[in-house]
Amino acid sequence: MDVFFMIEPWHWLVLGFILLIVEMFVPTFASLWFGAAAIIVAALLWLLPMSVSAQIIVWLVLSAVFLLAWFKFIKPLSVDRTKAGLGGSVIVGETGMIIVQPQPDRAGMVRFSVPIVGAAEWMCRTRGEQVAVGERVVVTDIVGNELVVSSMESQTVTHKNMQV
Repeated sequence: MDVFFMIEPWHWLVLGFILLIVEMFVPTFASLWFGAAAIIVAALLWLLPMSVSAQIIVWLVLSAVFLLAWFKFIKPLSVDRTKAGLGGSVIVGETGMIIVQPQPDRAGMVRFSVPIVGAAEWMCRTRGEQVAVGERVVVTDIVGNELVVSSMESQTVTHKNMQV
């Protein structure tokens, strides 16, 4: 019976690698954290002796800490903010910077800090308004494959006039 309850460091190491391999086939990020905790328990067990109950408690605590860290800190960083695959209406209201000045006879170019609907740079025009390179603009409409933009300053003036 004592042989059954003897867990060696290599047992934890094998369990950890099995859980990591399972994670490769089941992409849920669930077994990854349990596997990483098992590998750490194996390393700790090689350094200092622990009872079986202490090993299991350390494994459970590490697994819980890794899961909490995943959902609280790491997973929010992996959220896709590009808005790719969404309709064009999500672009209206976004702000960007003019990198090529639009002219009456040719389109300019606006760059967004985060790619919008799959692209960071879009062709743009204004409705008769002059905008300079480096100026911040807001998208007011979409015509075909081009964005209609207007200066942030004119948008603030219009917004203030509407509040009065």
